[in-house]
Amino acid sequence: MANPIARAAYRLTQSARVAWYGGHHLLANRLGRGTAFAERKVEVENDYPKRDAFLREMQALFERDWKNIEQGLYAAPAALDAGAIRTLRRSLDFLRDVPDVARRRRDHVHDEVLTEEARKNFPRYYLQNFHYQSGGWLTEDSAKLYDFQVEALFAGTADAMRRQALVPIAAHMKGCDQRQMNLLDVATGTGRFLTFVKDTWPRLKTTALDLSPAYLDEAKKALKPWRDVTYLEANAEAMPLPGASQDIVTAIYLFHELPPKVRTIVAKEIARVLKPGGLFVLVDSIQPGDTPGFEALTEFFPQAFHEPYFESYQTWNVAETFESAGLWHQFQTPAFLSKVAVFAAPKH
Repeated sequence: MANPIARAAYRLTQSARVAWYGGHHLLANRLGRGTAFAERKVEVENDYPKRDAFLREMQALFERDWKNIEQGLYAAPAALDAGAIRTLRRSLDFLRDVPDVARRRRDHVHDEVLTEEARKNFPRYYLQNFHYQSGGWLTEDSAKLYDFQVEALFAGTADAMRRQALVPIAAHMKGCDQRQMNLLDVATGTGRFLTFVKDTWPRLKTTALDLSPAYLDEAKKALKPWRDVTYLEANAEAMPLPGASQDIVTAIYLFHELPPKVRTIVAKEIARVLKPGGLFVLVDSIQPGDTPGFEALTEFFPQAFHEPYFESYQTWNVAETFESAGLWHQFQTPAFLSKVAVFAAPKH
């Protein structure tokens, strides 16, 4: 039976997130005016979605999120990031960083992290100021700001979109002893998605893999409350894991930031490490046609933010790539501004 108090609490917390992060989104736009936002016009071919349609899709995401929680598929989230003081500090850091982001956008500067020393340790395509963010993927300050920046960009909906990956995982885990299962999160970043995984399956063995030592350090802080977490500082193109070693693999917002050839390499690596019958879940940006009427948003995004591989991502055939790598395409479904695509490794 539905719990009206729990439902009301969920609505209140998610409304608080939208108000808080959406407010920062609007404020960042205001602070950027007169520099980047005023001087660089973004042109799109399609019409932007009407406000009512946009809000309907957002509401549908939250309704789906709540139903999943109500059905016991995963744990209910908190309202904002843990700790009021920490959240306020992140807010101030975010707003202080806005002028630098606006400057890079105005001047088309996206290679501040490209140094000879960095080139010795990272692939060239990785050494960019993605989103025009300070530090790219390489600094402690960037790692600390990242989750706040993403939530501000998506007006407080990013976590709810990420959580939709938990639905196919819950189906795969049904009837299994979580202590005997393992999950690999490729390009884990700050470990945000894995906190939802561990909230729901605290004894599931998890591996957090990322190329950035700074982001992996942030993931270690986020996942400190849980045991059975392994951290791998490694390139997803050559994961230091045995073949057929993972029950579940996830990749959250990774593939739109990879060059086309690298997407194919990483897809093959994911297929390699999956056990027979294993599950792969991808969450990434919507593509044209996923949510009719939202095409202008996918046109706007790579122009407004430095996303050098997003244009090719828009025409990337997700199912074909992973099927060519040896996985079976189960289904895919939009989740507001994201999509969830699910694949399975054949049972031998």
